[in-house]
Amino acid sequence: MPQFFLNKRLIILLVSIIILVALIGFSLNGRKTVTWPEQFVKDTVGLGQTVFHQPAQYVAGFFQSVSDLKRTYEENELLKSKLDRYMQLEAKVKALEDENKKLNDILGKQDSLRKYEPIQATVIARNPDRWHEVIALDRGKVHGVEEDMAVITAQGLIGKIKHASQFTSTVQLVSSLDRTNRISAVIQADTPVFGLIEGYDEKKGALMLKRIPNEAKIKEKQLVLSSGLGGVFPSELIIGEIIEVEPDEYGLTQIAYVKPSANLYDLDHVMIVKRSMIADKNFDKEEEEEK
Repeated sequence: MPQFFLNKRLIILLVSIIILVALIGFSLNGRKTVTWPEQFVKDTVGLGQTVFHQPAQYVAGFFQSVSDLKRTYEENELLKSKLDRYMQLEAKVKALEDENKKLNDILGKQDSLRKYEPIQATVIARNPDRWHEVIALDRGKVHGVEEDMAVITAQGLIGKIKHASQFTSTVQLVSSLDRTNRISAVIQADTPVFGLIEGYDEKKGALMLKRIPNEAKIKEKQLVLSSGLGGVFPSELIIGEIIEVEPDEYGLTQIAYVKPSANLYDLDHVMIVKRSMIADKNFDKEEEEEK
């Protein structure tokens, strides 16, 4: 009896192997048609996908639309709040302009140290040997350019017109080491502190703001602007921000190192500014002789 069951199991195993091999061979055979069970399964699955796919897409699209609508609402609220602040700021600026105009009318004052007319220009040349000294522009006297006009970019002051010919001009950069290259500046603080930009520290990559009173309380990251008192530059042109402060060599005044706001290495399009209030050149010459 045990021998019979053993032979029976062996026969079943052999038959199973034969069937399995036959099925494998049948599946590997390059058939051009499929059996009806396979067709039934494929058709059933395809129908199910068709039936459930479209509603699923609608549901997913609905939730996506709700999410987009919520995000749009939030962005709209943010833009409305910014617009409200902008309108408030615009109203304040308009009020200040009106107030300033009234005060100027009362005083009979027509000009201002901060007023200027811009002349658009493009940098056409830069000498590698004098990289920190000068650049050349495509605007000259026929375009209204004159010597000593300030030159700026959108970021801040970069220099002044050193020479002007009929169709081109040369700009002396604020980083020029020329001892006559000076800018009357003011440190923006609760109490304005005045000084003179004299010189450029190449190691620090910063302008040197000198003649600052020893008792003046100044610190890093304070903004430095043109004061308009030097007779060349209009007032309130951004020069840069303070990165370091130290006493001068005699300990009588302070020196502030100012990182220029404008990128002096990457200059392409600039503006030449024509100051509305013209300085007394005789006064400037007398001051230069005294110094």
